Amino acid sequence: MDAPTPIDLDTWPRRQHFEHYRRLVPCTYSMTVELDVTAFTAALRRSQRKSYIAQVWALSTVVNRHDEFKMCLTASGEPAVWPVVHPAFTVFNPERETFACVWAAYDSDFGAFHDVAAPLLAEHSRATDFFPQGELPANAFDVSSLPWASFTGFNLNIGNGWDHLAPIFTLGRYTERDGRVLLPLAVQVHHAAADGFHSTRLVNELQALVADPTWLEESPKA
Repeated sequence: MDAPTPIDLDTWPRRQHFEHYRRLVPCTYSMTVELDVTAFTAALRRSQRKSYIAQVWALSTVVNRHDEFKMCLTASGEPAVWPVVHPAFTVFNPERETFACVWAAYDSDFGAFHDVAAPLLAEHSRATDFFPQGELPANAFDVSSLPWASFTGFNLNIGNGWDHLAPIFTLGRYTERDGRVLLPLAVQVHHAAADGFHSTRLVNELQALVADPTWLEESPKA
């Protein structure tokens, strides 16, 4: 795993914002949106690929485009940026009614990522350990899914979480309205890492990615 690169505070436009929301007014915020995934779900119906893994890959792709969503703290408490971050995502065990958290290395090639991530769902669907692969890598961010409910609001209350700069994503159940398929997405962000502008850009880029799912329709590798 490559080490994170410290941010040059002398040239960083958000230095004052970081210090304000890290030390003076430490806070997180969340926003919940509905993504139009009509084209995305149509492509999935023509595909052998798993919906959840496709959602995770799309999120990972947009997250890895932007430094503000790859941030962490150095040992001295200064901001730094990972060269790449990897998704950690939940796997539900229906018999125990508990979930496990697994992770897969991000790959910009969706097919390659799917080939690694999809077997994890099958392998750990009966897991009894919370982290069946062992400790998560330091450069992981969290994705969870609530496929049982469609929601219009979702918020995490993180106690003593002021050092957690990575975003957290929660996905809901598909719902149909006015001939469109919608996907609820909650985005939890540390305000020291990103502002509303950055979160909105992430959501808009994610919307564009699922609106043109040609990446999903590619034939699986032999």
